[in-house]
Amino acid sequence: MEVCRGSSITHPLREISAPPPAMSETGDLPPYPHVVLLPSAGMGHLTPFLRLAVSLVQHNCLVTLITTHPIVSQAESDHLSRFFSAFPQVSQKQFHLLSIDAKTADTSDPYWLLREALRRSVHLLSSLLSSLHPRPSALVFDMLVASSITPVAADLDLPNYMLFTSSAKMFSLFAYLPSNPDLAQSSEIRIPGIVPIPRSWIPPPLLNPDSLFSKIFMGDGKEVVNVKGVLINTFEGLESDTLDALTGGKVVSGLSPLSTVQLLPCEFERRESGAQLEWLNEQETESVVFVSFGSRTALSRDQIRELGEGLVKSGYKFLWVLKDKIVDKEEEESLDQVLGHELLEKVKEKGLVVKEWADQGEILSHKAVGGFVSHCGWNSVAESAWTGVRMLAWPQHGDQKINADVVERSGLGLWVKDWGWSGEEVVKGDDIAERIKEMMGSEQLKLQAKRVGEEARKAVGAGGSCENALKLLIREWKNNWERVEW
Repeated sequence: MEVCRGSSITHPLREISAPPPAMSETGDLPPYPHVVLLPSAGMGHLTPFLRLAVSLVQHNCLVTLITTHPIVSQAESDHLSRFFSAFPQVSQKQFHLLSIDAKTADTSDPYWLLREALRRSVHLLSSLLSSLHPRPSALVFDMLVASSITPVAADLDLPNYMLFTSSAKMFSLFAYLPSNPDLAQSSEIRIPGIVPIPRSWIPPPLLNPDSLFSKIFMGDGKEVVNVKGVLINTFEGLESDTLDALTGGKVVSGLSPLSTVQLLPCEFERRESGAQLEWLNEQETESVVFVSFGSRTALSRDQIRELGEGLVKSGYKFLWVLKDKIVDKEEEESLDQVLGHELLEKVKEKGLVVKEWADQGEILSHKAVGGFVSHCGWNSVAESAWTGVRMLAWPQHGDQKINADVVERSGLGLWVKDWGWSGEEVVKGDDIAERIKEMMGSEQLKLQAKRVGEEARKAVGAGGSCENALKLLIREWKNNWERVEW
C-alpha cells in the first residue's frame, strides 16, 4: 500500500494575492485539479474544510465548496461570508436539503439533525456534482457522511477522499470499531498497535448501539477502506506512534492511503478583537491563562462559577471566553447574571472575561499567553500545538478524552482524568486552581510544549514532508482529472 505521509499548512497570517489562472478561451480544461469540498454541520467541522480550501488555492487548485441549506448557526453563516469575501475565486454551490423533523431523525440536536438531513438528501447530490465545470478531479467530504457519499462518488466515477477532523488516535477507533462492534461493551478497547482505550474515554452515545451517533459512526467507519484516500489534521511530532500503527497496516488491513495535513488559522478568520489584544499587550510574557471551551461546549451555571473561583484563586491573570449556551448565537444573559455580582467583581480584578467571539488563533499566538485551559476539541489542540502553548485538558464530550490523551502523551499538556464528562460532577474551584498552578508552574511542561511547536513548524517548513505530501496529493488529483470520464 502506498502511503502519503507529511503535512501542509496555511500560515495564520499569509494572504492570497491572486487566484489560479482561468481556463483558456478555447474551453480546454485547466492544467490544475478541480477539488470539490463537502463539509458537514458545526464550526468544528466547517473550519478545517475552509482552511483546507485556502491551502489548495495557494497551490493553484480550482476549488468548489458545497454548502448546505439551511445552515444551523449564525456563526457558521458569518464564517462562510467572510471566507467567500476573501476568496471570490472559490465557487460556492448550495445543496438544498430535504426537511426532516427531530422525531423522524431520533435526535433533537440541531447539528446531528442537519447531518442526518444531509445523509437523507444525498441522492440529490449527483445532479449537482454532474453539473460542475470543469469536471471535478476529487471530492473531499466530511467523515460523518462517508457511507452516504461514497456510493454517489462511485456512480460518477469521481475519486473520493475523506477529511477526518479529529486526531489520528480517534481515527484508529473510527476505523477499527465497526469491524469489532462488541468491543464497545468491553472495559477497554485494544486496537492493534495503539495504546488501549478505556471504555470511560469512549463518547457515551457510542456505547448505545441504537443511538444515531453510534449508527453513523459505525456506518461511516467501514468506508475507510473504500475511499481513495484519507486526510487527517495532525503531524508526526504529535501522534507518531498512532500514525506508524495506521500506516503500517496494524489497525486495519487495506486502509486507504493516509495523508496528514495541518490546517491552522487563516487571515480571513480574523475579526475585531481590539479590547482583548489591548488587554493582553499590557500583561507580562507567558503570564496569562487563556480559557475557552469552543463553540459547542456550555458548562452548567454551577460549573461556570466554580471555574471562575478557581481562576481567581490560581493567582494568575486570565482571559476567559465564557459560553453558557450550546448553540453558537448571541448570548442573552449578562456576565453579572451568569457569574453573580460578587464573583464578577473578583474576576475583573484578575482577568478579562468576555462572552463575544474571540480570535483563538491570534490569542494563542500572543506572547502574553502561557497556558490554555481547553475542552480539547481537535481544532483547539492543533492550534495549541502550532503555537507551543501548554494545555490543561478538560474534555467535556465526544472525542475529547481521546484527544486529551494525545495532549498528555505528546507532552503538550496535562489531563486530570477524574474530572469526568460534562455534567457528571461539578469540579470545585480549589481543585481547578491547583491544576492551573501545576500547568503554569511546570518548566518541564513549558519546554515540552515548545518542542511540540517546533516539531509542528519543522513539519510544514519549506521542503518538509508536509508540503511534499500535499504536492503528491495534488499531483494525484491532476492524474485523476486526466482519467475521469463523465
